[in-house]
Amino acid sequence: MPEKIDFKSRLMKFQSLIALAIMCVTMAFLSDRFMTADNLWVIMRHISVNVCISVGMTLVIIAGGIDLSVGSIIAITGAIAAGLIKSGTYVPVIDAYLSYTVFGGCIAAIFTGSMLGMFNGIAITKFKVPPFIATLAMLTIARGLCLLWTNGFPITGLGDTFSFIGTGWFFGIPMPVWISAIIVAIAILITKRTRFGRYVYAVGGNENASRLSGLDVNRIKVIVYTISGALSAVGGLLITSKLNSAAPTAGTGYELDSIAAVVIGGTSLDGGKGSVFGTVQGALIIGVLNNGLVLLGVSPFWKQVIKGCVILTAVIIDKWNSKE
Repeated sequence: MPEKIDFKSRLMKFQSLIALAIMCVTMAFLSDRFMTADNLWVIMRHISVNVCISVGMTLVIIAGGIDLSVGSIIAITGAIAAGLIKSGTYVPVIDAYLSYTVFGGCIAAIFTGSMLGMFNGIAITKFKVPPFIATLAMLTIARGLCLLWTNGFPITGLGDTFSFIGTGWFFGIPMPVWISAIIVAIAILITKRTRFGRYVYAVGGNENASRLSGLDVNRIKVIVYTISGALSAVGGLLITSKLNSAAPTAGTGYELDSIAAVVIGGTSLDGGKGSVFGTVQGALIIGVLNNGLVLLGVSPFWKQVIKGCVILTAVIIDKWNSKE
C-alpha cells in the first residue's frame, strides 16, 4: 500500500513560510510601494539587527532558557564602542588617554556583550536563579551601566568608517545584511553539523537525561548565554553605526521582537526544538509586518497591539502543536 501522506505535519513544517508568503502578497496588494527594490532593501537592512539578536536567542530557547537582557546589552555595547572610538579611555597609571580604532572599539563591545551574557549563564547555572529573573535583572543592570557610561546623553559624531558598518554597501548588498547572513550561516553550521549543536538540543529536550548521560549541562548553558550576549553586541554595533550615534535608550523593545521572531519561526518555548532558519523566517515576518504597517499609515500605537497579538498567537500555536 502507498505510504499515507501526513499533510498536517507538512503544513506545520512550512507554516512560517506560508504565513510569510500570505503576508507579502497581502502587503503588495494593499501598497504599491511594498514590492519596490528600495523598500525590500529597507526591510532586509532593518531585520538584520533582529536576525543577529534572534540567532543567539534561538540557541538560548532551544537550550530551555530565555534572555530578556538583549535590548539593554545592545545599548551598553553600542555606547561602549561609541565612547571608545570617539574619546578613548583614561588610564590612570600612565595619566593618559588610550585611543581606539574602529576595530578595537567593536572588539571591546563584543567582549563586553559576551561577559554580560556569561554573567547571565553563571547566575542561572551556579546560583540557580531562574532564567527569567536573572536576565530581567541584567536588563536593568546593563541599562543602568549604559546611563552611567553616557551620563544620559547620546554619543554622536563617530566618523564615516564606523558608520560604514551600518550604512555601507558591499557588492550591491547592505553591510548589515552581509553581517547577519554570515552569522546565520555559522549558526546553522553549528546547530546542524557539530556536537555542541546536538548537545544544545539535548539539554533543552531533557536536561536531567543529558546530565545523566555525561554532558556538562552548566557549561553548555553558559556558552549559549555568552553567544547571546555577543550577538546582542553585534546588533548594538549595527544600530549605533547606522544612526552614527549611541543613545542610552537604544535597544528598547528588541527583546520582544527577538522572542517573537524565534517563536514565530517554530522554536518551542519548552526547549529542545527549533531552528535558526525558522528564526530567520520569523524575523522576516516581523520585518514585513512592521514595514507594511508603516506603508499603510497605521498608528505606531496600533503596531504595538498588533505585534503583541502576533506573539500571543504564535505561542498558542506552539503550545497546540506540542500537544499533538
